Amino acid sequence: MKIVAVETLRLLEHPNLLWVRIHTSEGITGLGETYFGAGPSEADIHDRIAPILLGQDARRVEWLNMKMQPYVGFTGTGAEVRALAAVDVALWELAAKSADIPLCDLLGGRTRNAIQVYNTCAGPNYVSKTSAVRPDNFGTDGSERAVDRYDDLNAFLNHPEDLASSLMEMGIFSMKIWPLDLASGAADGVDISPADLKKGLEPFERIRKAHGDKMRLKAELHGLWSLNAAKKIASALEPLEMDWIEDPVWMDRTHEIAELARSTSAPLAGGETLASLGQFKALIDEGNISTPIVDVTWAGGVTAARKIAALAEASARPIAFHDCSGPVTLAASTHLALSLRNVREQEIARGFYYNWYQDFVDQLPPIENGMISVPDRAGLGMDLLPDLFKRGDAIHKVSKLT
Repeated sequence: MKIVAVETLRLLEHPNLLWVRIHTSEGITGLGETYFGAGPSEADIHDRIAPILLGQDARRVEWLNMKMQPYVGFTGTGAEVRALAAVDVALWELAAKSADIPLCDLLGGRTRNAIQVYNTCAGPNYVSKTSAVRPDNFGTDGSERAVDRYDDLNAFLNHPEDLASSLMEMGIFSMKIWPLDLASGAADGVDISPADLKKGLEPFERIRKAHGDKMRLKAELHGLWSLNAAKKIASALEPLEMDWIEDPVWMDRTHEIAELARSTSAPLAGGETLASLGQFKALIDEGNISTPIVDVTWAGGVTAARKIAALAEASARPIAFHDCSGPVTLAASTHLALSLRNVREQEIARGFYYNWYQDFVDQLPPIENGMISVPDRAGLGMDLLPDLFKRGDAIHKVSKLT
């Protein structure tokens, strides 16, 4: 099954998204995706990776992953690793399609037929125009009125108890919010004032007051804070019995993560901005993180994600897969979540899922009563919609075997 073409597509309307399709001599196509830095990742795919792939046997996934590893930018989730990750997902889909089975069945079979989801409470326009994860790119106008369907970021800032009710009506009993990102101290992260801390706790407290312990609460801190500030935040969140506190400091500061873990009873989670086995081994062994989080299409693809999951399992840790990016990432993550034994739940952003994910692919992983599964189709179970390539804002490039 020789690789004969490497194709990429991105849209100016969604500048963070990049799709890749790997074409083979048998006419089978594999689909991959990555998010953030779409232009640089696209360039790396065509300039560096395509010459490695073209003419090779697509079934040699592990070998091709090794060959795609860059010397510069070999770790972290920079453009080179995101490009590799997108291609790796496409190669795994090719393998599953050639076997005519869903990807999760190729990955050792299913440990479950569906898995519960937790909702990351982003609105449909969250960080949609640039890669800046900060309030001016949160996609909300600051009003209390929801503009779009499932404008969950607006909701958690203004009507958090109603948002929790809406999720529970869908069978979703776990949610993640980040009101502390709007604290004035988050601009440099050195410290947080008592007033800002009190205001940032309010959405969590209102949900607890209205719903008790029915909803599992996760706090996202986006790595904005110093160790000193993170300790204050974690201490204040402890009485609310958080499911986890995510990325309280930058995840490459393993000694700080370990110190924070010793100082709080709240479980810590994080790692979506990391890649490579070495970084995750340090996060688990030295940082003592409770739940490592992996973004499949940032950290090196399915190949890397399976190995990181094994590292976590060896230390009796659950692992979680990140999704707040694109439909292919969600599909690949769900296939992994169904096949691995140490995944408790799968992240979704319903503001993305029910608003624009369906504009790009012909089928999404189905969600029913708070559980997500995969389509009964080979590979990832989805294809890009053909009309995407005809759009006026489409940037479409192909590298072919000559």
